[in-house]
Amino acid sequence: MKKIISCFVGCICFIITSAQTPIEPLPESQIDIPIQINLKPIFALADKSVATVFTSPNYPDEWVQADCATRYKYRFRRSPLRMTMKGLVMNLGFTGYYQIVGSTRLCKGSTVLSPWSPGCKCGFDEPERQVEIGFTSSFALTPDYRLQTKITRTEPVAKDKCEVCFWGQDVTKEVINGLKTELDASRKAMQDSFGNINLRPYMQQAWAMLNQSYAIPGIGYFSLNPKRLRMQNINAQNDLLNINIGISASPEVTFEKKNATVSAVPNLSTNANPGGFSVYLDAALQYDSLSRVVNGYMAGKRFDVSEGIFKKHIVVKEVTVAASPEGRMLIKVDFTGSFNGTAFFTGNPVYNPANKTIEVQDLDYDLQTKNVLLKTAKWLFAGKIEEELKKTPRKTLYDLLKDKFPGLRINTFWTDNCAGKLKNHTFQNYTIGNELIASIVIDGSSTLLASIGKKDIYNETGISLTAQLPEPFFTNQYLLNALYAEDVKNIKLYKGCAYYFLEIESRSGQGPFIELAKGVYVHKP
Repeated sequence: MKKIISCFVGCICFIITSAQTPIEPLPESQIDIPIQINLKPIFALADKSVATVFTSPNYPDEWVQADCATRYKYRFRRSPLRMTMKGLVMNLGFTGYYQIVGSTRLCKGSTVLSPWSPGCKCGFDEPERQVEIGFTSSFALTPDYRLQTKITRTEPVAKDKCEVCFWGQDVTKEVINGLKTELDASRKAMQDSFGNINLRPYMQQAWAMLNQSYAIPGIGYFSLNPKRLRMQNINAQNDLLNINIGISASPEVTFEKKNATVSAVPNLSTNANPGGFSVYLDAALQYDSLSRVVNGYMAGKRFDVSEGIFKKHIVVKEVTVAASPEGRMLIKVDFTGSFNGTAFFTGNPVYNPANKTIEVQDLDYDLQTKNVLLKTAKWLFAGKIEEELKKTPRKTLYDLLKDKFPGLRINTFWTDNCAGKLKNHTFQNYTIGNELIASIVIDGSSTLLASIGKKDIYNETGISLTAQLPEPFFTNQYLLNALYAEDVKNIKLYKGCAYYFLEIESRSGQGPFIELAKGVYVHKP
């Protein structure tokens, strides 16, 4: 009879509201998520996208003629980009290395008086000349999701002079002036391309996803119901960008999937928030849907009770959950077996903060029966059903497995394959001792397949995907703590040369997943 409590308590572990008893709306939930982004990959991508060599037009065949008396041509290469950020300002700099060839002639105004002199070189057959170049960009995000960028050029700084021809003419200034013209053109092109970027289309896509309902296996559907977005404390330091994303929402859990509402993403809010999480979850669960869930657990279950030398039993036909006008919970149980009848239970659902469950307190019952003998069946009135309905807490599937297999634990040490050695890994998994649980199959459904969308290739490669990827652990962790001991009918554990293989049969036989796994083959000793 102990099993009956878990079924009833497990199915009412929500805030169940009565249609006749309005409840005050919950405050809005505030969720602030600090995000830190490593900018090094972005810097590396930017470095690859910028050319490393620049030359004068049609170098080396043609000249750039500054005036009647001077002409030159050059080759310029850059060092890797140096990018740093502080606050909302990004500094981009690099060292330029250049070679230049120039020649002169005598002119009077625009009248040529002599031929061009032989080319005079700088940076050839000697170290290349160097110049420091940089840009500064400042960023701002407006409430209507426009990323505004202001780009300015810093003054180029020549690290050494460029003197040409036998008389040592210093052409460094001419080189720098020519370089400024090129850099200003680049700055304008960047400003035109990136100065004002509209991010609203991307935020609209994210907003639509936040308004979707998501299935929670075995429970119902979760809807975040976002109301507003905010972005605070945007700042960067060296290679790290820090952003605080805030969401104001009214989350809820329902048995029925809600239709997604299509609305325009609101402008960013400027309201400050202390940070962290302040979540109020509204669970609006219809009684007819709750009744269907309870029936999935209870319908057809048999309970045997002995009274002296007499053995009797009942079989649950149907369970119905409803609400009384006073706001109490009504539980109707139709049963057959040694007796036929209907039992009515009433109680007050109360949240127990100690074990984080909802209990049914002040439980009482009434009976309507088609068999008068039921009224004299003392075994039914001995308080067993009432006591079972009041019992807590519930044992999770993980607790049950730990009782059955004392070596079960969460571990980072295991052997990857039959010929491998014990080693430490960068992610966690379930092990028995230091041997990995490579496969967990519930009612024929593989948790590995559900987590990564692939079946295991243990037989082909000799190493399980569970040993290589972190995703299966999170799926297993959720299921082992979401399922309860009373949900389980049978457990089988097989041992291979390096792994354990766990098969679980639930009472419903339906499993937590939709797609069935192909399974893996293992020697069964």
